[in-house]
Amino acid sequence: MVPPLFKKDLTMDQAEATAKIVAELQAKKTKSKFYFSDLAKILDLKPRDAKKMINQMVQDGVLEYWSSGSTSMYGLKGAGKQAAAEHEE
Repeated sequence: MVPPLFKKDLTMDQAEATAKIVAELQAKKTKSKFYFSDLAKILDLKPRDAKKMINQMVQDGVLEYWSSGSTSMYGLKGAGKQAAAEHEE
């Protein structure tokens, strides 16, 4: 009998995904907010798998979710013009 073939686990763990996203977003100096599809491309994952990791990054405080009502975007926590303006009084 031939032993079963084991699939190699190709999924990345949360820490690796977080490091990849943070490094990529910090390198982009011209933008502070990104579409979900941009982040999914960085992770090179299917949308469902990427969504789980991105949501976890939002819960962990690494990323922040921003929505105008019709557009949803993500950015590094505390980065961008809007983050600076929110702390003004």
